Amino acid sequence: MRALHQLAEAAGVARCWQDAEGRAQTVADDALQAILEALGHRTDPERAIAESLALIQAEALEVPAFLSAEAGAAIALPPPLAAAVRAEAVGEDGAAIPLTVDNGALSPMRQAGYYRLNIEGERLTLAVAPPRCVTLTAHRRLWGAAVQIPALRGETPTSYGDFGDVAQAARALAGAGADALAISPVHALYPGDGSRFSPYSPSSRRFLNGALASPVLLGLPGPPFGEDGPLIDWERAIPERLAYLRTLFDGLTPELRARVRHWADEQGTALTTHALFDSLYLHFGRAWPTVYDHPDSDATRAFARTYAKELDFHIFVQWLADQSLDAAQREAKAAGMAVGLIADLAVGVDPAGSDAWAMPGLMLSGLSIGAPPDPLGPDGQNWGLTSFSPAGLKRSAFQPFIETLRTALRHAGALRIDHGFGLKRLWVVPQGGSAADGAYVSFPFDDLLRVIAIESHRASAAIIAEDLGTMPPGFRDAMSARGIYGMRVLWFERDEAGAFRSAAQVPEDSVAMTGTHDTPTVAGWWTGRDIEWNRALGRSGADEARRDEEREALWRAVGDGNSPPAPNDPAPVVDAALAHVASSPASLAIVPLEDLAALEEQPNLPGTVDEHPNWRRRMPAPVDQMLDDPAITHRAALIDRKRSQ
Repeated sequence: MRALHQLAEAAGVARCWQDAEGRAQTVADDALQAILEALGHRTDPERAIAESLALIQAEALEVPAFLSAEAGAAIALPPPLAAAVRAEAVGEDGAAIPLTVDNGALSPMRQAGYYRLNIEGERLTLAVAPPRCVTLTAHRRLWGAAVQIPALRGETPTSYGDFGDVAQAARALAGAGADALAISPVHALYPGDGSRFSPYSPSSRRFLNGALASPVLLGLPGPPFGEDGPLIDWERAIPERLAYLRTLFDGLTPELRARVRHWADEQGTALTTHALFDSLYLHFGRAWPTVYDHPDSDATRAFARTYAKELDFHIFVQWLADQSLDAAQREAKAAGMAVGLIADLAVGVDPAGSDAWAMPGLMLSGLSIGAPPDPLGPDGQNWGLTSFSPAGLKRSAFQPFIETLRTALRHAGALRIDHGFGLKRLWVVPQGGSAADGAYVSFPFDDLLRVIAIESHRASAAIIAEDLGTMPPGFRDAMSARGIYGMRVLWFERDEAGAFRSAAQVPEDSVAMTGTHDTPTVAGWWTGRDIEWNRALGRSGADEARRDEEREALWRAVGDGNSPPAPNDPAPVVDAALAHVASSPASLAIVPLEDLAALEEQPNLPGTVDEHPNWRRRMPAPVDQMLDDPAITHRAALIDRKRSQ
């Protein structure tokens, strides 16, 4: 099957790869074939392989829709344009800049940004990137807390936390010395559907989760209902919140309606398309007639005309979410936070959601993204998500990716990119296959990094890439060169012998953390709560004997030299772990709110759906009240002191 292997290489599908332990792996031919077919490259009958390869080679000789370059450096032109003599770049302000061509390269552009390049009768987008992304302040080592927004509580009982509670938490934590508040993803989910609440399985990353909007931050009345239980009842809470938002919409003054309409006009047609998707979803549920499968179909247009008021309602919800998230960031900054909110960009979207519906030709189809087998997931992971396809990104001049970044950065001082490895390669699994049947597909890494650098400067926001797992060769060096921060999570900072590394070994260009939403809390790990969960669910994992050894290893790294505390006494270990992370040279230290409060339960247990109450746990009290607890106040002061040394 040499021809198949050649096609895979030309299409950017890796047949051979190295796993997390450095062992060589080879993708089976039938898996390669399924992935190539899903990417649009015919492999059957066998002669189709040669035709597919010829098409790829022909496309490489076409004028691309997008070209990226470094500010101040000569811009290499693709072969079809290399013989040009002169060109013109038109900036976003409409100003034209004459350019010359020398040895197939354009003269350098000094000003970063996007341009329309006119050359040889062709028009393409030119993205000129600054050398590095915006960096965190160099004046001091910062710290912050990480929160799951729905877990937050406010002064008034509510069914779950929203952007108003984010603002309140930011004010309280800023008073304790924190400069940042890392929040869970705020991407659009599904209106009125209480069964789809995972923040990492969104309908759209270009729009916001309207259920998190806080009318109170905008001077509108708050929801007249709430509950005080330890777990969120999403099946009840989401429909209730939607009904409440409808009441607000029906009571809008003419002045507010005009404000919403003016804002909507600035957003463009993508907002209307998303509102149309939400309207169809509420009208038909998860399965609607095929005549509505395209946003531009006659039936879809007729639906939009018939239900124009419904579209206006969903546009209002997006306005409310956007404006209240903006208010939360402004309050965080006004309270003294240097960074404020750190947004979280999920790695993909639901293939049945708004983004996939609105942009079908730009997304991976027939493939699900995930992760290959590794020590943390011996069977691999299939996340059931899709994302932009490499060909779709290039064909669209990266515009949907730019829109996605802008939504995430609009009201934030920094952005965490979930599964940052996806910027260079994604593990894709063919429909119906297991995660082990997947392969890596390469992405236009340099182009993506340049776009990210441009958007970082436009938003004056730093970029953090989640770089945990099977790392592509050269990835961390490329991130560091571009000024993108990596993540150093306590549990994974170990040497080859399994010993926990010292805090001093954490590099400055990173974010040090005691844990993430997917890892056990420090208290939960020390008491063995994660082991109890695995045992109850019949899952493999660390046993108690092994955990005793690991407790001793952790205490050797973070402890005071005395004997480790008993397994049922996690408080001293939490204090020591927080001090350990806070004392590192990392530019930013992030502590999950669960660790600040020494809670044993974690927000999410990977690999589970209903077996564990994922994304349903709530904090014991509002953050300002939590900080009245002497133990929590002590921990916040300890972190602040360590970061100031």
